[in-house]
Amino acid sequence: MRQLRKILYPFSLLYGGILRLRNYLYNQQILESRVYDFPVICVGNLSMGGTGKSPMIEYLVRLLATHYRLGTLSRGYKRKTKGFVEVSTAHTALEVGDEPLQFKRKFESLLVAVCEDRRKGIEQMRKRQKTPEVILLDDAFQHRRVQPNLSILLSAYNDLYTQDCVLPAGNLREPKVGARRAQLIVVTKCPVDLSKAERQNIIRAIQPNPDQLVFFSSITYADQVTNGKQHIPLQVLQDTFTLVTGIAKPKPLVEFLKAKGFSVNHKQYQDHHNFSRQEIETLEAEPFIITTEKDFVRLRDYISPEKLFYLPIKMEFIADAASFDQRIKKHVQAYACDRSSTS
Repeated sequence: MRQLRKILYPFSLLYGGILRLRNYLYNQQILESRVYDFPVICVGNLSMGGTGKSPMIEYLVRLLATHYRLGTLSRGYKRKTKGFVEVSTAHTALEVGDEPLQFKRKFESLLVAVCEDRRKGIEQMRKRQKTPEVILLDDAFQHRRVQPNLSILLSAYNDLYTQDCVLPAGNLREPKVGARRAQLIVVTKCPVDLSKAERQNIIRAIQPNPDQLVFFSSITYADQVTNGKQHIPLQVLQDTFTLVTGIAKPKPLVEFLKAKGFSVNHKQYQDHHNFSRQEIETLEAEPFIITTEKDFVRLRDYISPEKLFYLPIKMEFIADAASFDQRIKKHVQAYACDRSSTS
């Protein structure tokens, strides 16, 4: 692997140089980046997936939904449709993407939309009779045609962007210097017992700007699997299940199940995998399947409901949760005050 990285490194330098030029043109306003007078919060990363963007979006929805009309806007990765689509619970993952459909089915009153062009997507969402007061941009950190007024950058504990390089030798979508655009940096998927000393070491490695705040979060797994109607405690499950994953980094889930004493029969697919008919038939022959919520959204229309379950997850902060929540709420409230004073 090291030898391959050395071979590919010149291409990373070339690609990184192109990205630096692109970002320079946006930073100097030579290329236009649209600014909005209402809260537009971006959740993104520098690396290629697996940082926990969906749990973060869901965390923000739970935090803000009781006081504001919210909308989420995603690209709709690997969907078969084009342009702007407002997501409904009747859509399929092939039509709108798995994560947007997951958001809509979990929060039915939430305005969920997909559009390759985030600027056009925001314009369409704002044309609704009940205009969203806050828009959450899912995976839009590199979409520079829109300038969010708050950016949350995620980086996984076991795969920090500080230790990586740009594609193709590494897994970064853009050079590390891009992290400076974020106001908040969250190190995700940390051990729940991460010490204060280790948190300080990571902060030193990140070297945040004086105005950047760094937080730490972990993923917690539920103590039961569900299909939306039935709930089965993990403690009564037998080893006769198959784990099916189509996510970027399934290792934490596998390790969690093994720690619970299960011998895991794992069928692993690529992130956002669209299952073929033959694969569906093979999975249908399995007696019992446990999967992730994102994969459940893609499989639920094809696998018998009595044999397909998912293990819910939730993001939780390691210390400073109140500080994070307060920072988000203050940002949204400030824009609301600014608009009321000028109206």
